[in-house]
Amino acid sequence: MIPSLEDVSRITGLRVYGRAVSGYTYPCYHELAEQLLDLPVERRSSLVPRVALQESLGLYEAGKNAGESEDEYLQRLARVSRRELASEPGPQADLDLHRFLVLFLGRLLFATRGDAVHCHFLPLMEDLGEVGGYAWGAAFLAHQFDGLSASERQTSTSGFYPFLQVWAYLHLPALGRGDLTRPGLVPIARRWDSRRDTRHLADQLERLQEAIDSYPYLDVVWQPYLGEGDEGQPWLAQARPYFGRSVWLHALNLVLPLNLFLTQRSLGLRQSVVEFPVRDRFRRPGRSFRGLHDTTDWHERAREQIENWERKGKAVKSDATTDDAYLQAYALKYGGKIYKSTRHQVDVTGEIASLRALLHSSMQDREAAQRQTAELRSELERVRGAGAGGASSSRSAGGSPSLLEARLAGAVLRAEEAQRHLEERERDLQLTTVHAMELQGERDRFRGEAQATRSERDQLRMPAEAAEAQVAEMTREMVTLRVQRPPGDQEEVTRLRVELLAQQTLARGLQQIVSDIGRSRNRSRSRASVSRAIGASIGQYLAGSSSRRRNEEEERRRQGEGSAQDGRGGGEMLPPPDRQEGSGESGGG
Repeated sequence: MIPSLEDVSRITGLRVYGRAVSGYTYPCYHELAEQLLDLPVERRSSLVPRVALQESLGLYEAGKNAGESEDEYLQRLARVSRRELASEPGPQADLDLHRFLVLFLGRLLFATRGDAVHCHFLPLMEDLGEVGGYAWGAAFLAHQFDGLSASERQTSTSGFYPFLQVWAYLHLPALGRGDLTRPGLVPIARRWDSRRDTRHLADQLERLQEAIDSYPYLDVVWQPYLGEGDEGQPWLAQARPYFGRSVWLHALNLVLPLNLFLTQRSLGLRQSVVEFPVRDRFRRPGRSFRGLHDTTDWHERAREQIENWERKGKAVKSDATTDDAYLQAYALKYGGKIYKSTRHQVDVTGEIASLRALLHSSMQDREAAQRQTAELRSELERVRGAGAGGASSSRSAGGSPSLLEARLAGAVLRAEEAQRHLEERERDLQLTTVHAMELQGERDRFRGEAQATRSERDQLRMPAEAAEAQVAEMTREMVTLRVQRPPGDQEEVTRLRVELLAQQTLARGLQQIVSDIGRSRNRSRSRASVSRAIGASIGQYLAGSSSRRRNEEEERRRQGEGSAQDGRGGGEMLPPPDRQEGSGESGGG
């Protein structure tokens, strides 16, 4: 779905029919600007100073006042302009009109970033009587496409942005970005006011992107003008032959194709399989800057595309009965390249919405097939009833059923077969949608379990880190005691060594728990491994704690026995390894 010439015509009222906006471009507009505008333009430039241009029209520093409505603001601008501009036809009136057109086209419809106003269209204004015959609306649409395709413009776009705002209000109403304050006015842009958003621009863009990412497919309005009449819009009668056609758009050196055949659903047609073009049948100029360094005649340079515009392009037609073939071809062509937001790498909700859209389309097709089958059956019964007398006399004479009856019978059979096929497809889509929703539920459940597992892991990591810190502290304390202890501190060293072993065991157990949780793939496995690890660690810890006193008592008992044996001249008991090292360090000379 893209903006079309009908959107431009109905929303803005700009002319989308007539002569293509094409002509000469020059490397320097200095002399032409002095002749038609009586304003300074630098050599080798096409830019008019904005301040000088606005002052010449009495519009400089004529901004909107606080509390002033749009209508009041426009009325005040009109009063100011009447005082400054010529009121009678003549050279001064022509000069004022030239200046106003340059400001209107260069600053509003075809605006570019920057303060200066370009005057590329000035050559088309030499004859003011011809200005109204150009298709300015088509050139405006080409400029919009060119601005939207600039990848670096992520927070702004050039041109008349209210057009895109109102286009979004009409096609994506669920976004709720605009207020319909003046219904019934034409052009349609006059009906809407944009809602003021005081949040930071980055926050606005993020929220808007999230809303677009999750926008329901079935809430898109493909044909917003079905209930619109032509009252008060006389330009629509001449513009209508250009609606619904693929055609080349022209804005001097900007020549772009309007590929409506890729967006047929916006025209109310079924989408058929199309070739997604890399190159078009025409040589595609796009935006060409090469001709801007010399005097260039774009009538000659883009002759084929201008002839295409004069023929009104090519009508978009489709014989497709469903969108399935197009969607399959699109998936094959762009399946791995379709844009996904960085916040929604796997958009399951969007996929389910797409399935629901296909299901809705299939239900409509099936209902249409049912109606067609019923009509054919009714027609067949009518033909059979009307020809019953004639058919009986024909059979008695050796004749055959009428050709019309045979054709109707064949059509009924084909319609019934198509209806059965659509019913089967509808059932398949229903099952697929249900299965996708079940998968979404499982995904959400697994996400919740993974979050709970991560929380448990984080909770266990803290005591593990505390135990490691305590082990390190006790190790440092033991080393200090080994170096500095007096001979009577043997019992304290033994106690610290036992506590250190217990803390090391606990720290290893907690680290094992954290590792098991990190490696777990699902909730059940996580629970089992966590339970086993916790049980083993608690058992080791309790065993270490309960045996510590026994170890201390055993150590004291063995020391007492050793002292008794020394007194009796018995065998000598070797000290522990750390004691051997410690005695070497602290032994007397």
